[in-house]
Amino acid sequence: MDKHQKILPFVFILLLVLMGYLGLRAYNDAVMYENHTTELVNYQSAGEQAKLKLESLAKSILGGMYDDKKKASVDKLKEQQRMAMYEAKKYTLYYMCVLLLLLLGTFWVSLRSFTRFGALATMMTLFFGLFSPILMVTIHKEVEYLGDIVLSFESKGVIGSIVKLWEGGDWIVASVILLFSVVVPILKVTSLFFVSLFLESRFASKLVGFFKMIGKWSMVDVFVVAIFLVYLTANKGDVSRAEVEVGLYFFLVYVIVSMLLSLSADKLLKAQKA
Repeated sequence: MDKHQKILPFVFILLLVLMGYLGLRAYNDAVMYENHTTELVNYQSAGEQAKLKLESLAKSILGGMYDDKKKASVDKLKEQQRMAMYEAKKYTLYYMCVLLLLLLGTFWVSLRSFTRFGALATMMTLFFGLFSPILMVTIHKEVEYLGDIVLSFESKGVIGSIVKLWEGGDWIVASVILLFSVVVPILKVTSLFFVSLFLESRFASKLVGFFKMIGKWSMVDVFVVAIFLVYLTANKGDVSRAEVEVGLYFFLVYVIVSMLLSLSADKLLKAQKA
């Protein structure tokens, strides 16, 4: 049993390293998907659609004599876009599976070790949730003779949304989102890690109590995402398409796991006092 207790911390470290690798792969593929989509959106502007219609007409007249290179480029880009999203979701799923394995470690390690490694895993999940794209919203309209024209395209994560609001002059809203969606979550997870390291400190108990009290504000960014979606799609007469990206999954998992860790730290402190 003692031998197992010595090996398990190294297993947890390996799981954390694997999570970091999988998270980076998911993030990179999500950004790649975003870039490919941006390129495709450029092909759906009014000018580009008009060119495509003319080229399609030329091909129908000239037949095999006309080489439709642009269509081939668009088809290739669509395939790259599809593969990028598939890979992003695949690595996100792998990440969540490894995270679940780490959380199941609570049955084999002490509550203190679980809180410590769980806090590190939660911090990593929060990081990917903040920086990965969360929502992709495309506002488009069907135009006679030209077809489906893209009028507006947005793809942002939590950090990107804060920057956009700040640059747009909405400093108060940006500051509130920054506080409750970035600063408070980071401080909360850091405090849980602190508790696992310095359990005997009097300050540890106060920290957990404080962040349990404000923990409900962790859900603010979920509402922010909904508001951001409404803001982007509020264009009457146009058809809007919203697509959830991997950043949202990371952030929602962070919210759930951080609540579990808060309970774990609270239980740890109660056991220490007993």
